Amino acid sequence: MSWRSEHIWIELIAGSRKTSNFCWAFILFFGSLGFLLVGISSYLGRNLISLFPSQQIFFFPQGIVMSFYGIAGLFISSYLWCTISWNVGSGYDRFDRKEGIVRIFRWGFPGKNRRIFLRFLMKEIQSIRIEVKEGIYARRVLYMEIKGRGSVPLTRTDENLTPREIEQKAAELAYFLRVPIEVF
Repeated sequence: MSWRSEHIWIELIAGSRKTSNFCWAFILFFGSLGFLLVGISSYLGRNLISLFPSQQIFFFPQGIVMSFYGIAGLFISSYLWCTISWNVGSGYDRFDRKEGIVRIFRWGFPGKNRRIFLRFLMKEIQSIRIEVKEGIYARRVLYMEIKGRGSVPLTRTDENLTPREIEQKAAELAYFLRVPIEVF
């Protein structure tokens, strides 16, 4: 989602609050909870889950392994729920031709550096760079090259833009900023 005028371009960046992350968090939580309950029921010798009779699963080694996978899955699930609740990666890119300033803001993990705020002068922008890696895990990322400071990613690495979409986005931004496009 973006907003543009003659002098200002604001691009809102979606963070961790995506449908796929919610789905994975639910699946991981309930799956790991099931593994843990089966492992505990094999230890107790009682049926905590009616689908799996505890007599068929021995505590050593199956019950221990299932309990381990359940605990590990709960840790990973809690990590995913935390990134969703903190909305890690969300923010905005603001390009202001009137002031000649570019502002990039992202939310990170809680702590000292939770707010990531970058500010550049527009005259420091060298180019807009498109990085394309095709294959099984295709990756198309848009970068802003800053003189003497390196590159700043403008799109998420998991944002699956088509080649046409990434080219169009890069062309529009390069035209707005009046800088060239580089392709890697």
